Amino acid sequence: VQLQAFGGGLVQAGDSLRLSCAASGSPSGFSFSSYGMGWFRQAPGKEREFVAAIVWAGTRTSYADSVRGRFQISRDNAKDTVFLQMNSLKPEDTAVHYCTADDHPDYDGASPPTYWGQGTQVTVSS
Repeated sequence: VQLQAFGGGLVQAGDSLRLSCAASGSPSGFSFSSYGMGWFRQAPGKEREFVAAIVWAGTRTSYADSVRGRFQISRDNAKDTVFLQMNSLKPEDTAVHYCTADDHPDYDGASPPTYWGQGTQVTVSS
């Protein structure tokens, strides 16, 4: 599975940003809706941390306490894409954000995911 994230950038505190991640795989057998999807992030000098996850059908989501109520994860199975809408951004949200996929369709982010994409930098200035 290949994952390519888009949408990072430099914003001010209180602004919004929407990340997108396009997934692809082997032409012979890739099915985006078979995977649970998620987002993780890593701030400078800190360990990588869970942000949000969504099950294969999009019917259940999970969030880190630090982003719950501000971020929303969603997916479009017809377009093999997962999104992360980030509102009310704070300087502490500054990090490289990674799109992830997991072989378990009901992935909830409680364990390291199977696949990682390249990161996209989100910088929030105060």
